[in-house]
Amino acid sequence: MAPKSTPPLASSTAFRRRLLAWFRREGRQLPWRRTRDPYQVLVSEVMLQQTQVARVTEYFPRFLAAFPSLYHLAGAQPRQVRQAWDGLGYYRRAENLHRLAREVVDRYDGKIPNHPHLLQDLPGVGRYTAGAVACFAYEQAVPAVDTNVARVLRRAFHPRLRPGARGDARVWDTASRLQPRRGRSAWQFNQALMELGALVCTARVAKCGDCPVAQHCSTGRKRKVPRNSSG
Repeated sequence: MAPKSTPPLASSTAFRRRLLAWFRREGRQLPWRRTRDPYQVLVSEVMLQQTQVARVTEYFPRFLAAFPSLYHLAGAQPRQVRQAWDGLGYYRRAENLHRLAREVVDRYDGKIPNHPHLLQDLPGVGRYTAGAVACFAYEQAVPAVDTNVARVLRRAFHPRLRPGARGDARVWDTASRLQPRRGRSAWQFNQALMELGALVCTARVAKCGDCPVAQHCSTGRKRKVPRNSSG
């Protein structure tokens, strides 16, 4: 028997299918979604930590113009990196990114690893960022659970789950079970989960009436959302 944390197969399949269809129609055309370059994906993910998308959209091309490759970043002086980062805040991110670039050049001949476990061993890379780079750059079918994704999955499949290490583990497990097997679909699915959490299933309010997967979500069903609102 499947554990209670596992979404029912029929529900998870419909959830995934409708979410992907919605994302293909409504997903924002963000610059880091147009690349599979591991360095550019990594830069975007580090910038997006604790910074709004609109702000990152402004700084992302500037940073890449200053340091167009990981080798350029690794060879830069700390003050140059800080100047390029100036205005984004949380400068430890820039320091870690600079250290990471130098470490990847030394340890991996300038090639950013494609496995989450190897990525997590690099400066400033946690479980989410490792999954994001592995999926968004290398199209690996691995979960990438940030704050938005965790909120969506809790509301959809674990509405009674309390925050904490055990709850986080169950959310990651659910994210893993929901993953499509093909890399391209996994890329779209993880991006779609993030997009849903950013635009519809927000921290302030769950806009169930606008949600494409409301009929397949524990929270949405309880709110008795009309069937035609699920897309």
